[in-house]
Order: sequence, then structure tokens, then C-alpha cells
Amino acid sequence: MSEESRRVASTPSRLRSLADAYPDGILGATRDGVVTILNAQGAALLGVDPHDALGLPFPEVLRLLDQDGQTWLHVNRPFDSISIVRGVPEQSWLNASGEEVLTTARLVREEPLGPVLGIAVGLRSGRGRAILDRERSDLVATVAHELRSPLTGVKGFVQALLNRWDKLSDDQRKLMLTTVNADADRLSRLIAELLDVARIDTGRLQLYPRPSSAEVLVGRVVDSIEAGTSREITLQADEGLPEVFADPDKFTQVVTNLIENAVRHGQGRVTVSLVAHAEEIPGVRIMVDDEGDGIPAELHKRVFTKFWTTGESGGSGLGMYIVGGLTRAHGGYVTITEAPGGGARVMVDWPTDDLRPD
Repeated sequence: MSEESRRVASTPSRLRSLADAYPDGILGATRDGVVTILNAQGAALLGVDPHDALGLPFPEVLRLLDQDGQTWLHVNRPFDSISIVRGVPEQSWLNASGEEVLTTARLVREEPLGPVLGIAVGLRSGRGRAILDRERSDLVATVAHELRSPLTGVKGFVQALLNRWDKLSDDQRKLMLTTVNADADRLSRLIAELLDVARIDTGRLQLYPRPSSAEVLVGRVVDSIEAGTSREITLQADEGLPEVFADPDKFTQVVTNLIENAVRHGQGRVTVSLVAHAEEIPGVRIMVDDEGDGIPAELHKRVFTKFWTTGESGGSGLGMYIVGGLTRAHGGYVTITEAPGGGARVMVDWPTDDLRPD
């Protein structure tokens, strides 16, 4: 056999190997409805043997049904499509095992408005979409729970004020209104956090960075939080710290979340340290140490996921996710280790230069 003959003979097997390497299922058929190609992934979803399927009629291989028991071919009628139709968008179907299969199709025409010569169908398991839908449902349920808690308090106290205004003393009214105000602030913070999360996820975060003094910004945050808690917060800063390139509001938000998280989950003193750092990126390293139980090494990455909480200390579970997102948006890094005196240490390396991702 000549080299050219061997090359031609090996072409189907090469196409077969390439098709089997594709992560999704592939099914091809001619205008007459004869199956010409089916890779291993497609065969598994359709419950057929990929070799036996070749040469069989298209309806015998693509045995997918909708909720009404209609077949894919009966519903879509690809070979009877008008000339401007180029394909079939993604649809959800059920295979013989009752599993969801997502399909897309492309009609093969020799010229743009010519007759259909063949069809190529893409097949994909619906498990990934089911997982995504479940995650979205969990997200909605979590957000609803976080919003409902303060709203319940607001509703209850406002109703009590409306119904018993004349029977309540001034001190009681003031206490109720103070509680309503605190719950309203909690709602505002949660909504602001959710908006920040949405902007981080979609890449629409707006930053207005400029050279700023990390010591001044961190000092303001420490003074503000210390005034509202009985916990001791210590600030230690090296002399001659370089400036950081940061949006002051976002930098303040990062430091506030770190310190409030340490106060909420730790015990004893919280120590905030600022040191000049140039190992990976020139800038300032911010270290926040608490004296709590610490965070197991296997959970360090999970801390930066949405709605991750631990213990009974409350919180929305968005603070550390926002810390990671805002820091990365400035070109910095966040890591978690064990504090020298026990507890957890969160380190933020914030750059001096503009290292924002493109």
C-alpha cells in the first residue's frame, strides 16, 4: 500500500480519535438521516455503542425525548427547515435513563441558502447546569435569610411603636428606634456587600487609586473600630513605610473587614502590623493577628468563598470574599497563616505601584 493510500485509510481513525478527545458528545448525520460519526461521549449519553451506531438511521440513535414524550427529530425537523435557519439553539432533553441531556445543532449547507446536506449535533450532560442551578438557589436562599433577619426586627419594632405609641415611655421608644436604626444599618451594609460581590464577579468594579499612606488609613480604621468595642486593638507600624497605590475607600473597606473579622471570631487582643515588604511585590504588608482558635490549613482557601462562616459569631460571610476581590483588583495578595501567639493571621500584600490586572 502506498503512503497516500495509508494516509487516506487512516483518516477515519484520526477523526475518530479527535472526536473522542472532545469533552462533549458529537453526532453527525447526512441529509438522508444516516449517522456518520458518534464519539464516545455522545454514545455514553445516548446509551448506544459508538461503532454499531454508524450507518444507522438518525432517529434510532438520537433517542431523546422531551417532557411530553416527543422526539428531538419530531420537534425540531432540521431537514425541513427554511433556508435561513442555520442551527438549533440549546435545548434540554431526557435520554433513556431519564438523565438530562443538553443539545445544540448545526445545519450543514453547501451554500448559505442552499439545501441541508447534513447535521452536526452537540450533546452535553445536564449535571453541570443542575449543579449551577442548585448553587444559585442556595445563594438566593442565603441572601433571603440574611435580609429577613434584620427586616423582621424592623417590622416588629415599628409595628409595636404604631400600636402602642401612647403606652410606651420615651426611653422605650428611644430603645426601639435605636434598634430599628441598627437593623437598618445592617441591611445597608449587607446590600452594599452584595453589590460589591456582584461588581467583583462581573469585573465592573470601579477603582480610583492614588498614592496613599497605609499608616494613616489603617490608623483611622483602628481608632473607629476600637471606639465601638471593648477589645484591645494594637497598631504597630515600621518607620519609613512606602506609600501604597490604592483607592482609599476600597483600601479602608479591606482593612475594616479584616479587623472586624478578627474582633468577631477571635478572643483577647487584636494586633495590626504594617511592615515594608518587597519579596513578591514592592509595597506594604498588612498583618492582622487575633488570639482565637485559628483556622485549619485545609480551610484557608474556603475562607475567601462567598457566605463562608464559622462558629456562632454571625456576619454575612461576604467580608473575606470582598477582601480577596478588592485586593486582587489592586494587584495584591491575601494569605492566611497561624499567628505567633495562636489564632489566625491574615496577611495582605498591597503594592506601591499600579499592578492592577488588565
